[in-house]
Order: sequence, then C-alpha cells, then structure tokens
Amino acid sequence: MTPSCSLLIATYNWTKALALVLDSVKLQKVLPNEVLIADDGSEKATADVIQKYQKEFPVPLIHIWHEDLGFRLSEIRNKAIAQAKMDYIIQIDGDVILHPMFVADHLKFSEKGFFIIGSRVLLEKSLSLKIFQKGFKRPFYFSSNIKNRLNSLRLTSLSELTKKYKKNPNKLRSGLRGCNMSFWKKDLVHVNGYNNDMTGWGREDSEICVRLFNSGVYGKKIKFAALQYHLYHKENSRVDFNVNDDILQNTIDKKTISCENGIFKKKKSIP
Repeated sequence: MTPSCSLLIATYNWTKALALVLDSVKLQKVLPNEVLIADDGSEKATADVIQKYQKEFPVPLIHIWHEDLGFRLSEIRNKAIAQAKMDYIIQIDGDVILHPMFVADHLKFSEKGFFIIGSRVLLEKSLSLKIFQKGFKRPFYFSSNIKNRLNSLRLTSLSELTKKYKKNPNKLRSGLRGCNMSFWKKDLVHVNGYNNDMTGWGREDSEICVRLFNSGVYGKKIKFAALQYHLYHKENSRVDFNVNDDILQNTIDKKTISCENGIFKKKKSIP
C-alpha cells in the first residue's frame, strides 16, 4: 500500500530557484499529499512567492519560517517534520528541479525499516543561468553542461537491483545527499530528528543517518530513479564544519540513537 506523503523543501532567500522547484512539484505524476517549505529565515520576498503559489497549488502548501540567526537547517527541518501530517517524508532542497516521476519513485521504493537516497544531476553554471532565462527543459544523458550524467537515466528495472546497506553506514555516508532523501516519519521521531547543535553547513545528514542505523533503520541508495536536477550555486561557507564533524564522530563513537536537542528539546526516552 502506498503511504501518505509529505514533501519537505528547505529554502533560504532564493525565490527564482524556489519557483522552479514548485513548478516541478505541480508536474508530478503522483502528487505529495502536502508540501512543507522549511524556510531558514528568508526575507519577505520568499513569503510573497509562496503566497502566490498557495492560491492555485494542487495540494496544501505550508510555509514554516523562523528568524534568520545564521545557518540553522537542522532546526527548521525539525520544525517542518514536527508539522508533517503524513506517514512518509520526502526531503529536498529549494535549489533542485524534480523529474516528473520523482515522488512516485520515492514512494515505489519506500520500505519499512529503510530510508532512501535518490540520484541527482548537477547542472553547470551556464546551463543554470539559461534555465532562469528561458525555462527548464529536462536534460538527458548526452546533454551538455551537466555533471553526474549517469544520474540522468531513469531505468527503474535496474533500480530494483539497489543494494541495501544494513551493516556499515560508512559505505553509505559518502553518497548522502540531504537534498534527495526520504524517511518514515516515525523513524525520524524515534531518533529525535536532526541535531540542532549542528549549525553551519555540513554533516547534519550524515549524523542523523548514523543514528538511524544505530536504531536499526538502514539506507537504500536508489540509482536510475528518484531523479532531480541541482541548480548551480556557490558552495556554502564551511566555517562550522569541524564542529559538526566532531559531533558526527561523537555519534559514531557512542553509538547514539536519540540526540538531546532535536525535534524535542529534552532527550527522548527510547523504548
């Protein structure tokens, strides 16, 4: 049975990209039951764009915002997870354009006891600029100005051969992409969501996935399905990367399951 689905989109002050993302959501062959925009403190222009789309969006479009106090992706994702009404959460960023079968693929490969990592095509700067000027046309394997071109192929019959990583999260973490993942909400709640102590860019996706592994929830890396196209942008600042790396290593060393500062602010007891 196909689960109910919340699509969570993280964004920050890039309205042109967010509009492209929302347009691609509207074109999904299987729509999510709701869309939650996790806004890490954007200015009013983002709210204006969302309000415009809310008027005619095919499913509920919910804007979740907090004050801009620096990079707090973990915390705003947690706030959106807490508000999600559906059983299954597909998580993307506000700078990716979705293949029309993106949601359908995530739901097709959903499985109790697993989270999913999809595939993405990287769009180079020149192509991204052209998309903003002339609109999006889905690139294919032989298209120019793309990277990870193998990820442009949707071959779901081959996707069935996806390996399940049951024992060693280190084999999976190297390919983690928080912009293209999906989870059972109950699994995220069980580990208390993302670790809010991880501020600044980096490692928050690896850290939560290690805790999921520690709790007995494992990862599937899906090839040739769940495709998205990542718009070019400058890399985020890595000023707090070492701090986040230390938190990740502590989680690995202590085999932590539930973080103390997550969806809930006090350590959640694990049954």
